[in-house]
Amino acid sequence: MRQVLRYIGHRLYTSWSTFWFVLPFAVTYPAQLLLSKKPQGHRHLHRINRLWSIFSLGMWGVPVRVQGRQPRPTDPPCVYVANHSSYIDILLLFKAIPGFLNIMGKSALAEVPVWGPIFGRTYITVNRESAVSRGRSMVYARQSLAQGRSIVIFPEGTISRKPGEEMMPFKDGAFQLAIAAGVPIVPITMPLNHRFMPDVAGTLRVRYSPLQVVFHEPISTQGLTQADAPRLRQQAYEAIASAFLPEAAGIPAPSFWPIFAHRASQPASQ
Repeated sequence: MRQVLRYIGHRLYTSWSTFWFVLPFAVTYPAQLLLSKKPQGHRHLHRINRLWSIFSLGMWGVPVRVQGRQPRPTDPPCVYVANHSSYIDILLLFKAIPGFLNIMGKSALAEVPVWGPIFGRTYITVNRESAVSRGRSMVYARQSLAQGRSIVIFPEGTISRKPGEEMMPFKDGAFQLAIAAGVPIVPITMPLNHRFMPDVAGTLRVRYSPLQVVFHEPISTQGLTQADAPRLRQQAYEAIASAFLPEAAGIPAPSFWPIFAHRASQPASQ
């Protein structure tokens, strides 16, 4: 009976979370589509996205703990670098970082039906396999910083294979950008996102979990040259990894209806 209730509870919570994520977008879609078409509307569109994030996280009932000095809208621009462990990473950062924030995401995000084109027009997308796309994204990012708009970059480039335990090697782009623009790097750790929504191929797995955002001390790039990018990259990597929680390693296990769970536990016939 306990296994049945657990399975039903997981299905209900997944449905609840999905509903309260999709509904705000559906309601605001006409406004988002209109605002995305002109650069002048992007600030207002980001405000909608931030409210969407705050509302959805509230409806999911998950507490969000922020450690370190939380950014203020009046702070000078910087490059935020964060670990990438879940599809809710962007959502949580939109809630935690106030102001007109920019973000760099993979080009595949712009191809998501309905929502993707809006994201692609409002934020920066990059195809990491294309040198032209990488170069163009860095130009846009530099322009964003020059306009006073901070940017978030996931230097791993993809979701980690061992979220909460190990990060993928960092790419240099974010650190070269910060040095070229003369702005600080602010490392961010999100140690629990994969416990709420892990990246599992072929299925949507949602589990109730508290969330946490750790803002580390800014790392100055004043006086640095591009030759210092590897050292800066390693410094940010170590700062982010320092806030991982050993008890949060790994992803939550799948749940099965009891009859299927019994079958899954049986050894394969020879």
